[in-house]
Amino acid sequence: MKTILRCIVSIALIAYLIMAVTWSRMQASTAVCSGVEIVVNDSIRSRFVTGKEIAKEIGDLPGYADSMLLSEINVDSIERILSRIDKIEDVNCVVTTTGKIRISVNPLQPVARVFDADKSYYINKAGKRISANARYHSDVPIITGHFDSVFKPQDILPLVNYLNNDSAWNSLVTYIKAENPRNIILVPLIHGHVINIGDMNDLDNKFYRLSRAYREVLPVKGWDYYDTLSVKWRGQLVATRRAKRLHHAVNPIDYEAEQEAPDIGTMLSGDTAGQVNRSAIGIPEKPAQENKQN
Repeated sequence: MKTILRCIVSIALIAYLIMAVTWSRMQASTAVCSGVEIVVNDSIRSRFVTGKEIAKEIGDLPGYADSMLLSEINVDSIERILSRIDKIEDVNCVVTTTGKIRISVNPLQPVARVFDADKSYYINKAGKRISANARYHSDVPIITGHFDSVFKPQDILPLVNYLNNDSAWNSLVTYIKAENPRNIILVPLIHGHVINIGDMNDLDNKFYRLSRAYREVLPVKGWDYYDTLSVKWRGQLVATRRAKRLHHAVNPIDYEAEQEAPDIGTMLSGDTAGQVNRSAIGIPEKPAQENKQN
């Protein structure tokens, strides 16, 4: 008897499931879309990708979706289209219980814009390239240089991340010029000088020395008294005095447009630094170490 009852209940459940699925499909086939909802999960508010721009990528769908049947909208196709955009980390497209098409986008977050010869692109914190065009813009530091398979823009990321994690330096430095792996030049917004930090090693100590110079020396000597500050050598900060003052109209973030260029000898010198005509500022590192190239 129990076996018969179990069979009857099982058959009834199967029949119910068949009817429920059939009914839900019939309802879905006649259900009208109630609109498109686009959510951009931009936690740091970079606005590198916006909902308006995502709407453009899927054509006219947001404008007429509420007059379409849900069965006519292919959410998988929407995901594939948006996933091909290199500025998007991932995308999820679903139909909500209220009949809306909900598109949730996680954009890639650029940390710098690279100008390499005739190419321009963004890179994220992992070094992935993101194409640059007029539709997408992000206010991030600029990196220029001549990069190759050995010296890549990704090699500058430790410095970019360091600046991003320090609000004072992040607001002060918006332009990085990579001469080569051992001569990375910072162009601060403060008018009159550039900074050679050398390579990517020991950034904490290098910026400690720079901070002391900014607090104790430049306010006294004058912000355009030196044309180059260098912390590439361990244990000191070396500066070159400007032979003449900058013209008042020089753009503070474009040091290549200065009437007198910085002392390239100090900026690019290596172990022969002692041969360069320079003025040394007594800013030791903490703790003091022997004077050797960092």
